Amino acid sequence: MSTGSTFAQVTTPLHSYPKITGYVGILHPIATFSSAGTDLNFNGHYVVGMPTGINIWKSAKIGFSAEFVPLVRVENGISKMSNFMFHPGILMALGKGWIFAGRAAFETSGRYGLTPVLNKTLIKGKSSSMFAALPMPVRFGNERPATFSIGFQFGIAF
Repeated sequence: MSTGSTFAQVTTPLHSYPKITGYVGILHPIATFSSAGTDLNFNGHYVVGMPTGINIWKSAKIGFSAEFVPLVRVENGISKMSNFMFHPGILMALGKGWIFAGRAAFETSGRYGLTPVLNKTLIKGKSSSMFAALPMPVRFGNERPATFSIGFQFGIAF
């Protein structure tokens, strides 16, 4: 007859889903290409954005994101908010800190389109992480030629 106690091992999942995260960053468009020519940021003007978003992860592999981006343009010594963008999309975890975001884009400038984004977690902490991203927007509308751009974004997720 045994007089020892038996204990059940309880394991808690690392994350429970759905999981909600948020982030804020700084966006620097680098270059925009169209049939009208190439427009380089820092060449006669400077544009900067502050993407802020909420991610709702359905699982460790897929989620939804809603991003809001005010853009400020500085030209000839004058700065103003030049555009505001609503950027909803799907998130797909690719592994090893890589995430693909496929976003729709709706801008107050009258432009719309798609933005594929490749994102990499650089530093992972207990309650936050630092990331860098490569957005590649394609835009249409507002009686302007279609454009393809490339930018650089970095930020903090929590």
